[in-house]
Amino acid sequence: MSTGTDRYQSPLSERYASKEMQYIFSPDMKFRTWRKLWIALAETEKELGLSQDGKPVITDEQIEELKAHAEDINYDVAKEREKLVRHDVMSHVYAYGQQCPKAAGIIHLGATSCYVGDNTDIIVMTEALKLVRKKLINVMKELADFADKYKAQPTLAFTHFQPAQPTTVGKRATLWLQEFSLDLEDLDHVLGTMKLLGSKGTTGTQASFLELFNGDQETIDKIDPMIAAKMGFKECYPVSGQTYSRKVDTRVANVLAGIAASAHKMSNDIRLLQHLKEVEEPFEKKQIGSSAMAYKRNPMRSERIASLSRYVMVDALNPAITSATQWFERTLDDSANKRLSIPEGFLAIDGILDLCLNVVDGLVVYPKVIEKHMMSELPFMATENIMMDAVKLGGNRQELHERIRELSMEAGRNVKVEGKENNLLELIAADPAFPMGLEELKASMDPSKYIGRSKEQVEAFLKNVIHPILEANKDLLGVKAEINV
Repeated sequence: MSTGTDRYQSPLSERYASKEMQYIFSPDMKFRTWRKLWIALAETEKELGLSQDGKPVITDEQIEELKAHAEDINYDVAKEREKLVRHDVMSHVYAYGQQCPKAAGIIHLGATSCYVGDNTDIIVMTEALKLVRKKLINVMKELADFADKYKAQPTLAFTHFQPAQPTTVGKRATLWLQEFSLDLEDLDHVLGTMKLLGSKGTTGTQASFLELFNGDQETIDKIDPMIAAKMGFKECYPVSGQTYSRKVDTRVANVLAGIAASAHKMSNDIRLLQHLKEVEEPFEKKQIGSSAMAYKRNPMRSERIASLSRYVMVDALNPAITSATQWFERTLDDSANKRLSIPEGFLAIDGILDLCLNVVDGLVVYPKVIEKHMMSELPFMATENIMMDAVKLGGNRQELHERIRELSMEAGRNVKVEGKENNLLELIAADPAFPMGLEELKASMDPSKYIGRSKEQVEAFLKNVIHPILEANKDLLGVKAEINV
């Protein structure tokens, strides 16, 4: 008997994605939604007075029978039927009919396969976007707390990964946070515009309903709005071929790719900072960093974020290409691709956000190391201030600039070639062009003097941008990361 170890299992399910996201893309979610859609269609047709020879085609008894079996899906019957007919929707229509013999004849009445398939895809993606949104909000909350805590902690900033004018640890975190806030804007836009396909028939013309309702245009116009309301949506797309536009999948995947890009950027920064030993991602008591080097504490969570993020960014190409290559009212080369690209994109981004939550919540900062790095570079960065002070005391700005340049190059050689400590302050103090003593120069090396408005920018950003978002979504806060391995 197979234990499942003799066949491939997706690591997205086994290692990365949460149970909540896995359920959204599960067979249970899919086929229960199919049955809810069939019930909604039957109810709509009954409520709109579908009749034959003056008698209702659909009865309350039939609908109640459908509702009684909406959850208990007879998978075994459906699977056996599909082997015979090679059609998944008709196999489930048959299986549902076996459980509901009185209603068997009216299941799927007037609909095409995309009625259940496409509407379910929209419903599933909408629920998945809601979960992504909840986790994204919680990542933003953790980052906001981190930024606030370290808003005044001076640290070297880097341009081109070369030491540059100082910033603060908290200010750097706002750069990550702002990108996630932009992702939230994109997500909210797409989530707010999700619509159902409705029930439009084989080529989107509703010809089958024209036949069912004897050409009653006014009644047919009510079908899609009623189905949308029953399924919790405001409306359906106004026109379609057999399917909803695959441009929708592209928009959804681009949102996921945007979040992945933001997570990747943050994880890269954390990996580089961990190399500098300025910060460190969570490392559990019994965690092993390397099979060969027991002392190592590799940033494996941040590396996993980067790895999965690249997958999601590339995965966004699938819906885009699928959308571009659809023929006329529909072609079936979208189906197999959608079964992979959409669920796996969501499962991956779900794992990424859980990792982000875990990393930011447990991110350790080492102020002493940060200060050491800062003080080794600060004399170079303070030269502008030193030069201005010398000018105030009567020096020539151009001559002082040239002298500072020469002294900086000498100090730089001492550091890089000789391996010595930065002695720029000693060189300046010994130079007659600068009327300042060494102690005076050292006293001016307070890192907080060189961080500009970093602290104030953090406070303003959190107050004006992030805290209103968190307050408006406070009912979503409190999510804890679900890390499988």
